[in-house]
Amino acid sequence: MLARVPHWLLACLVMAACGGETPPQEGADTDVETGGGIDFDTGEGPGGDDGPKLDVGDGNGMGNGGDCPGSDGDPGENEFSVIWIANSPEGTVSKIDTVTATELARYATGPDDPDPSRTTVNLQGDVAVVNRSGSVTKIAAEEERCVDANANGTIETSQGPNDVLPWGEDECVLWHHDIEFEQVNGNQGGPRGTAWDAGEGAGGCAPSNPHLWIGWRDQPDETAIVRRLDGATGTVDGEVVITDWVGNWGHGPYGGAADADGAYWGLGTLGTLIKIDPDTLEYERWENPEAHVMYGIAINADGDPWLAGWGGKLWRFDRAAEQFIDMGGSDGGPSRFRGLMIDTNGEAWVAGNDPCGLVRFDTQAGNLVNGAIDLPGCDEPVGVSIDVDGMVWVVDRGASTAYKVDPSDLSTVMVGGLVSPYTYSDMTGAGLGLVTNPPIE
Repeated sequence: MLARVPHWLLACLVMAACGGETPPQEGADTDVETGGGIDFDTGEGPGGDDGPKLDVGDGNGMGNGGDCPGSDGDPGENEFSVIWIANSPEGTVSKIDTVTATELARYATGPDDPDPSRTTVNLQGDVAVVNRSGSVTKIAAEEERCVDANANGTIETSQGPNDVLPWGEDECVLWHHDIEFEQVNGNQGGPRGTAWDAGEGAGGCAPSNPHLWIGWRDQPDETAIVRRLDGATGTVDGEVVITDWVGNWGHGPYGGAADADGAYWGLGTLGTLIKIDPDTLEYERWENPEAHVMYGIAINADGDPWLAGWGGKLWRFDRAAEQFIDMGGSDGGPSRFRGLMIDTNGEAWVAGNDPCGLVRFDTQAGNLVNGAIDLPGCDEPVGVSIDVDGMVWVVDRGASTAYKVDPSDLSTVMVGGLVSPYTYSDMTGAGLGLVTNPPIE
């Protein structure tokens, strides 16, 4: 196995590159509130600017030949690799070391009752946490990108799961963006589908100025809004209004992902799929002709979206043919599919319910590998992500647990102490890394 590299280089190593049933319900310029002392009048501060660049290239499909500045094409040494999991009812997000399966820190994600859910991680490892009450918060993964707001020479930040600083006092919280969401039926239409892009001029190396996409429903109207934010400052960079957003269980885009070109793909729960062009901000839209509740979305190395359905089916959207392809179910395993992620081997890992478990599907061969992988003590798996070593992480809301599954032998390590975690987006940056820097064949 190659040596691990710093998390900001996650994409350059691991991602190779230098049925109509109701699913269970989830529990203009916009003002930006500071959560860590960044100056939003000037926009200055860390959070997405140029960082060190390194690449690995060993000719084994795990690098692009070592062409990043400052690199001799040799593997780097591991600094850390993390997964970010939201503790929804607690209003926090956990930062977990994926190598040691240890929670490193825990952060408040907003004022009052933010109701965090989706997390999306950029190629530096920094997270954006979406709060369904109507906001998004960016947190730095490394202390060097935190802000010494009180200029005392020390970064005040969480040091563990029981050390959650009051909102506005943790200096690793870089910015907080309030979308000014008008609540109708609680947080039902609040922001969910979110995704970082790879940044401008990333070139397969460390990103430069990534953007953040975030989508929600404009209640009470039947329209959805997708906003793009400047990743460094949290200020508005563009906005798209999608009309005739009918139904979708009252949600806006339920899941989101960015492709290699920086386009946003958003998924509605009733099968609506949208793509927003990053240059023109114009959108395309497709409807699944078969009535089927959709849940999770991930994009494979070739750029095709894969969708996991609440009715227990996996779908591939063929971009060339503009068709939804039914890839089948679990063959006796979970009858409900939730979140999914695709690894560098082209295998899709899907969280499943009724009964609970994990589903493994070969997206290249187009066949089911294992429809019923056991997760000890599981209750309600909701999300999946992949870490720097290719381990599969499953977030279980009912068990308040995260599972680390080794794909080679399906052995499992459990991380407890979470609080009804509800995250099934790109929790590590693996999804973004895969599309930005696909494996070399």
